This record gives sequence, structure tokens and C-alpha cells, in this order.
Amino acid sequence: MKKLFGFSVFFIILLGIVYFYREQISNYLYETFILGDVEISTVKPNEYYRENNYKYVQITDDFIAKDKQHLLNIYYTIVDSGADTFTFMCDRDYVDCTSDVAELSHNQSVLSNINSFVHPFNSFSSVETQYDSLGKVVVKVNKAYTDKEIALIKDKMNEIITTQVGNKTDKREIIKTIHDYIINTTKYDSDRSDKKIVNYKSDIAYGPLFQGYGLCGGYTDAMALFLDYYEIPNFKVISENHIWNAVYIDGHWYHLDLTWDDPVSSNGRDVLEYTFFLITSKELNEVEKGQHTFDKNVFAEIKE
Repeated sequence: MKKLFGFSVFFIILLGIVYFYREQISNYLYETFILGDVEISTVKPNEYYRENNYKYVQITDDFIAKDKQHLLNIYYTIVDSGADTFTFMCDRDYVDCTSDVAELSHNQSVLSNINSFVHPFNSFSSVETQYDSLGKVVVKVNKAYTDKEIALIKDKMNEIITTQVGNKTDKREIIKTIHDYIINTTKYDSDRSDKKIVNYKSDIAYGPLFQGYGLCGGYTDAMALFLDYYEIPNFKVISENHIWNAVYIDGHWYHLDLTWDDPVSSNGRDVLEYTFFLITSKELNEVEKGQHTFDKNVFAEIKE
């Protein structure tokens, strides 16, 4: 009886200790048996890593997701770094993590928003996400550009810079030179836009730079590549059915839309305009209110 009584006292004391240190014990078990079995990836940035923070998304070095914004930041960091695959975990206190991951993985609008802030060569054509009940998340990034396309485009850019830009140093003059070159050597791909006939890679920079045809995505990517080359801050602005460049010079953000400065004429004549050349949001709203309506919560830097 005394032994039983002693054991009961010991068991009660043990339970009290476990209860008192329950959080520490729980953390230890989680870190040892859950996180310990998962190899969380580390960021290994490639040469196109921008590492820019925006109001919508920011770079993070913490890959245990704590909340929905942190989740967006992790996806942005993954894509911006140029990673092909990446593994991260949900924090055990983030109870909606896996459901938020599921929602995000199918939300093409949000994924496109994230894509707009990264270098074109790190941008994706699609993102695949797998996750389990323990909160392990594996992201696979399918790149928009192949290694061969990147190599060809970089050689083409060097040629254009040598023959067109030369020794120019004024940023506006450089932007205008590239703007004019792309428009003068590119036609809008109406067949793909209107008839869904795919003859050219017009949705990426390869189309305008090599095939002479572009959609808004191709025009915008081509311009973005040169902006990055000259270290001019930029990102892509997305509306419901259009995309164009945002450019930071002289202490301000401006809109730059090569697609609309290269209008399709009724007689087939090539046209070069400057209506959408480095204009403010106020000016943009004055000249076109339809396809240039963008989410000011996402692209907050350029909303004014």
C-alpha cells in the first residue's frame, strides 16, 4: 500500500512537471520528431536574384510559415532566388497553414502578382505545390525561360547595347533607345491574341527579340531585361488582361507600356508612339482607364 501511495505521489508530481513545462516539451517534440525529419531548404540565389522588398511582398530568411503574409513572402523569396524546388514548413501554431497553402497554390492571380516582382529569367510559367498533414510544403518552379533561350537572349542584348545604346549614360535616353528599338522591330501578335494561333514565343522576350512578334508579356519582359541590365529598379504591373512596366527613376515610379506605344494600325503601317512613355499614374488614368486598371494594394509603390 505504501509503495502504491508513493508511486501515486510520484506520478502526480511528474504530471505537474509535465504540465508546467508542457510548452517546452511540446516544442522539443515538434522540433525533434517533426522538423528534425524535414530538410528545410536554404536560399541559394542565382545571378538574377533581385532581393527587393515591396509593400506587397518581402524577402524572408525564415522558412517556417507563421501566417498568410509570411506564406506570400516565402513563395516570393523562392521564386526571386531562382530555385527550381524548395521545401519549407508550416509553424505548428499556424493552424490554417495547409489550407492557405492549398488556396495559394490554385490562385493564379496571386501567383502572377508574385511573378511580376522578380527578374524575367527567374519568373515561372507555372508553380506546383505539394504538402502533407504535418505541414511540410514542397514547391516546384517551372521556369518561363529555358537555359538555351537565356543564353541566346543575353547575346542578343549585348548586340543591341553595342549597336543601339553605345556610350549613353542618361537613364531616360537609354530607356527611350530600348523602347524605340523593341517597338521598331516588333509587331503585336494579333493571331495569338485574337485567334489563339501560336506561331511565336510572343509571351516572353524571345518573341520580340528574335521573332519580331510580341504580346504584352513579351514586350514587357524584353524591356525589363534591359532595365535590370542597367540596374534601373522596375517591376511588372498587371491588370485583368494586360501587363506593362513600372520604372523607378529620378526618385519616382513611372508607367512604361511598349505594347500600347506600338499600336496595331488599320493599314498595317508601323507606328511608334510615346503616349505611355514614363508617365505618372495620374497621366495614365487620363489617357486610358480600361486595360490599365490595376490593384493598388498589390502595386502600391506606383499607385499615386
